[in-house]
Amino acid sequence: MATTKPFVSPSLSYETLEETLDVKPKKDQLFIGIPKEDSFNENRIALTPDAVSVIVANGHDVWVETNAGIGANYTDKDYSEAGAKIVYDKKQVFEADILVKSAPVSEEECELLKMNQYIISPIHLAEMKRDILMKMMLKKITALSFENLKDDSGHNPIVRSMSEIAGSAVMLIAGQYLSNANNGKGVLVGGISGIPPTKVIIMGAGIVGEYAARTALAMGASVKIFDNSIYRLKRLQNNIGGRMWTSVLEPKILAKQLKTCDVAVGALSNDGGRTPMVVTEQMVSNMRPGSVIVDVSIDHGGCFETSQVTTHAAPTFTKYDVIHYCVPNIPSGFARTASQAISNVLMPLLLETAEDGGVDNIIWYKINIRSGIYMFKGALTNFHLSERFNLKYTDLNLLIASRR
Repeated sequence: MATTKPFVSPSLSYETLEETLDVKPKKDQLFIGIPKEDSFNENRIALTPDAVSVIVANGHDVWVETNAGIGANYTDKDYSEAGAKIVYDKKQVFEADILVKSAPVSEEECELLKMNQYIISPIHLAEMKRDILMKMMLKKITALSFENLKDDSGHNPIVRSMSEIAGSAVMLIAGQYLSNANNGKGVLVGGISGIPPTKVIIMGAGIVGEYAARTALAMGASVKIFDNSIYRLKRLQNNIGGRMWTSVLEPKILAKQLKTCDVAVGALSNDGGRTPMVVTEQMVSNMRPGSVIVDVSIDHGGCFETSQVTTHAAPTFTKYDVIHYCVPNIPSGFARTASQAISNVLMPLLLETAEDGGVDNIIWYKINIRSGIYMFKGALTNFHLSERFNLKYTDLNLLIASRR
């Protein structure tokens, strides 16, 4: 009986192949545009003249729309001397490959976007509109949000900086509205020798709550903190370095403390949705006349039932003889400090983007950057946005892998 030998293709080889390594491409030259923000109450600018100077010195082009930095007290001359080109037509700024903004993209700005542009800006999930996302998707935009951008340690550096500013500003704002000059009750925050200290209630033991507590304690006030997370309460005590009066958010205890406080701060965080409303209208009505509420959480709905959004131009209103300060985006009221904080994060990121050979490459090499990308080449990569507006969601990691 004849036997047949198995066929072996001559091209088939089992030899060990050389390992191929991922070699970074050559440095890329960036073309960055900074438009003037027209949205109400936005005074910040995402790159300061000092940061622009470093970027230009590294061989990149920066175009700045005239008066873009005026809200943060930076002039066109400051940017011109830093090496930026000052342009007088918004359309020209939007010719840049990379747009760096301190406010979300508006509907009007969507018309000016060009194909395959890269945008770094806040996203403001609560105020985002479906039409804006659709227009950005059609133009195959790649967009990075301030809120979700993470550093190498896994933290959100811009959010943290803005929270530190808001927390530190809270007691300065409260002190301003407790004074007679603003029809307050004429109380000095902290008090002096022989007079009981001002009583401050803070709801929320996150970054905002911690910095509000630090400032209040430094001014000599009596501080009481409420939060439902025992971990956050312990962390706050450890960070401040001393035992403090703390409590979980138990309504009866909270209502009792609010009756006798001079300042109440709403600093509760949220997990992508609305801030929990923990202070009822009845609780507010029982507060002392002339006391001050500063609701930092108003950006996400507020944690006082009586809170209503106000503006930097008209920051307060009075209800039940209690002064309410409910301005969203408090850091914009301290625009120069806020701009410097944002710039400190974005300038190194842009330089690293150039070193890695462009936007697509830094997303490949820096995994932590991916958490901030909510749109990649027109594909929506943020699950919360896709769910809210019923748009197709695409996993960014799959998109990145498919391009390699």
